[in-house]
Amino acid sequence: MAAEFISVSFPNASNELNPIPDAPVDPLFLERYARALDDYGFNYTLIPYSSSSFDPFTIGATVLAHTKNIKIIVALRPNTVYPTVAAKSLATLDQLSGGRVVVHFIAGGSDEEQAREGDFLDKEERYERQEEYIRILRQVWTSTEPFDFDGKYYQFKQFRSAVHPTNGLIPISVGGSSDAAYRIGGSLGDIFGLWGEPLAETKQQIERIYAEAAKAGRTDRPRIWVTFRPIVAETDELAWKKAHGILDRLNENRQKGLARAPLNAARPANVGSQRLLDIAARGDVHDRALWYPTVTATNASGATTALVGSPRTIADSILDYIDLGADLISIRGYDNYNDAVDYGRYILPLVREGIREREDANNKAAA
Repeated sequence: MAAEFISVSFPNASNELNPIPDAPVDPLFLERYARALDDYGFNYTLIPYSSSSFDPFTIGATVLAHTKNIKIIVALRPNTVYPTVAAKSLATLDQLSGGRVVVHFIAGGSDEEQAREGDFLDKEERYERQEEYIRILRQVWTSTEPFDFDGKYYQFKQFRSAVHPTNGLIPISVGGSSDAAYRIGGSLGDIFGLWGEPLAETKQQIERIYAEAAKAGRTDRPRIWVTFRPIVAETDELAWKKAHGILDRLNENRQKGLARAPLNAARPANVGSQRLLDIAARGDVHDRALWYPTVTATNASGATTALVGSPRTIADSILDYIDLGADLISIRGYDNYNDAVDYGRYILPLVREGIREREDANNKAAA
C-alpha cells in the first residue's frame, strides 16, 4: 500500500476567500509556495489551465526551477497546442527537471469555455481528439525514426523528435465522469482523476475505470487520483465553525460577482459537476466528513467537495479512500498557502502513519 499527495500551484495570493481579479504573477509568492510544497512532502503539484489564465508550461518551469523533489502535473487542453509541439515541450521540461513531469488532459467540460479559444467540437469529438493526441505523444516519445500520422484530427508526415523524456515516457493523466472519459482514461491513462464523491460512488467509478482498462486488454490499471478541499482545525467542533465561515464567504463573493460561477449560472454541462450537484441534493454530509454545501455555493465549479474536521478526522477520511484503491490524493484549501502548510504539518504525517500501520498489519497477517 502506498499513496502520494498532490497540491495545486498558484501564481499569486488571490484565492476564493479573498479574490484579486486579474492579479498578475507574483514571482516571490510562487517561489515561496512551491518551496513550501516541496519542504512539507507533497509529491506533485497541478499546474492548472483556463482560457483566461497563465501559461502552465511557464508556471511549471518556474516551480521546477525552485524545487528539488516535487513533480509538476501540467494541465493540457488538446485544442491549445499541437501534439508534436507539446511532446517536445513536455520532454524538455522533463529533461531539465530530471524526470519530474506529468501531463493531465482536459478534454473540456464546457462548450462555452472551449469556444473562447476557437474549439467548436462537441464533447464526444473532443474525447476522440484526445485519444489521438495521447497516442501521438507516446509515439513521439518512443520513436527513433520519422513517422507519419493520419488521424481524423491530426495529420503529419515524417515527424521525428530528438527530445525524449528522462525515463522514456511521461505519465499521462485523464479525468472525468462521462462514458467517454472512462473509456479513454481506462484504456490509455497512467492516472485517472476523480473529484471527491462519497465512498460508494467513488468505488463504483473505480470499478468502471478498471473494467475499461481490462476491456482494452491492459494487464495494468490506471492509478486513481481523488481530489478534496479539506477544512481543518484543532478539533472537529472548531473545524465545523471554520467551514461555515468559509461557506458564508463563498456565498458573499458569488453575490458580489467575484466567483467563477455567477449567481444566474445555468447548471453545468459536464457530467462530473452534475454528479456533485445531485449528491449535494441528497444531503450536506456524507461518510465521515465529506461536506457538500461548498458544491452548491460554487455551482460545482471544479473540485469543490470539502472534508471537514480535525487532522485525525481528515486523515481517517483520506485513509478510507486509500483503502478503496486511490493512491493519489489531491488536497487544496481555500486559504491556499496557509492551508498547504497546515496539511503538510498535520495531515500528511497522519495519513502516512496510517499507511505504515496498515502495511505492518498486512505483513503480520501474511507471516
